[in-house]
Amino acid sequence: MLDRSARLRQLSEVDQDLIRLVQDPRFSRWLEQVNATGGCAHPIHLTGSTTTRDGGTGEILHHYDTAKEPGERLLVRCRNRRATVCAPCSRLHAGDTFHLVRAGLIGGKSLPAEVRERPRLFLTLTAPSFGPVHRFTADGERCRPRRNAAPCEHGRSLSCPAVHGVTEVLVGQPLCPSCYDYPAHVLWHAYAGRLWKAFTDNLYNHLAARTGRTRNGLRRTVRISYAKVAEYQKRAAVHVHAVIRLDGAAGPDDPPPPWATAEVLAPVVRTAAATVRLRSPYSRALGERELRWGAQLDACPLRAFGGREGLADEAVAAYIAKYVTKGVADTSAGLDHPVTGPDSINAAPLSTHVRTLMHTCWRLGGLPELEPLRLRAWAHTLGYRGHILTKSRTYSTTYTALRAERADHERAAPDLADEPDAITEAHWRYTGSGHSPGASLIAAGIAEDRVQNREISRAETSGSETCR
Repeated sequence: MLDRSARLRQLSEVDQDLIRLVQDPRFSRWLEQVNATGGCAHPIHLTGSTTTRDGGTGEILHHYDTAKEPGERLLVRCRNRRATVCAPCSRLHAGDTFHLVRAGLIGGKSLPAEVRERPRLFLTLTAPSFGPVHRFTADGERCRPRRNAAPCEHGRSLSCPAVHGVTEVLVGQPLCPSCYDYPAHVLWHAYAGRLWKAFTDNLYNHLAARTGRTRNGLRRTVRISYAKVAEYQKRAAVHVHAVIRLDGAAGPDDPPPPWATAEVLAPVVRTAAATVRLRSPYSRALGERELRWGAQLDACPLRAFGGREGLADEAVAAYIAKYVTKGVADTSAGLDHPVTGPDSINAAPLSTHVRTLMHTCWRLGGLPELEPLRLRAWAHTLGYRGHILTKSRTYSTTYTALRAERADHERAAPDLADEPDAITEAHWRYTGSGHSPGASLIAAGIAEDRVQNREISRAETSGSETCR
């Protein structure tokens, strides 16, 4: 007969770790911490203390110390937005994004309900063409049918009569990689933020010209607020979905003048995007490239309260929230972590098209005139260095405010921050992150249970509403 230690050694690493965890006297407290993080896949480990005192008497009003916690550590969420990195935290981030965008559309979270009746558009801006690529069409059209099309200078056909499925690997790949303008693609990504800034500046100029006002006069009566999210297309180029709202000059609490309508704004959006022109720094290797928005632009009005035409507010908020949790790896348009050189690019599981874009980033990043763009640091995102979601200051609430509101709701200890004489001293230190093999299994189970409970609750709620 084998003794206990010998039998344990025959178990897998995960089983051994599970036994170690459940036999720990502080297992129940550790389980409470994992539940508090929602089953976060990569929690942050902190050690330290927080003490709140009465400023006048020095009396300790509240004290918390990790000395009595399992492993003398406190687990907190990693808050990673990418579903491929941490699904529980990405769902929380998506929920915050939904409420942030929704509040800017229908009010709430410190915004008046009247914003729902403001002129609003849902806008999609795309990148220009850098060369023909294989495409998918929802109506079953052929990819690029061209009769008697002459081959390109590299001897490749620029015609494709096939009908591609949406999941085909060929979709988004260049018909001729040698003809494709990879440097322009990378530089467009690097300047995407400046292109958006030029577009919003143009909005004021073109709106003033269309309504017969000066730019300064327009700014004294109208403010343009927005929230936008970036998404990678199949061709690995970013395009932008944005909600644009017209307010009065003072912001959300101030209604715009009567002439400011969605019908006036829609054509202005198109002309403002069409006239954006930027130029990359001159390089002896590349010359100078003109950067602009693509010809494909879509602008749809949002359905106002009581209206029947246009897109629904909550549908747009849910649409934007869905894309926030996606990283470049989800769309096979890059990696979710930086690369260290050409060898790491070659070793990554990427398509030839994306790998070439990353190599182009690395090569251009070595040019002195392009050094400020930090292309090598952002080679894993194909040169795009902007945030996935950005918004104007007055569009809506902030992620910080939403997280603070949730923390106040979930806080177990008494909230003493509003005490006028309370003084709080906090001393915290990062000590690690992640789970052991057995802990990862338990955390994944907790996260899965939460998803199932949410789905059951949603089904019961929708069922009761249907019965009514």
